Amino acid sequence: MTIKDTTNNTDVTCANCEACCCRLEVMLITDTGVPHNFIEIDKWGGRNMARLDDGWCAALNRDTMRCMIYSKRPWVCREFKMGEYECINERA
Repeated sequence: MTIKDTTNNTDVTCANCEACCCRLEVMLITDTGVPHNFIEIDKWGGRNMARLDDGWCAALNRDTMRCMIYSKRPWVCREFKMGEYECINERA
């Protein structure tokens, strides 16, 4: 799949994804099977995707910049579509 990033006139593909969305906070509001080692409980008892000390999602493979739990990723990650407004906005 190729989508045009009109802000800099480039194609957005899996091959050039910058995984910008993997720096956003992800609250777990549905059960999609996220492995427990990728879940953190906040001080209010909310469940969130674990993040590394540098702010990146713990489920992001830093060598490939792809999700290690893609088939079990949270609902909000499934809804965050590559190349759509939110994606392009984060890339900017």
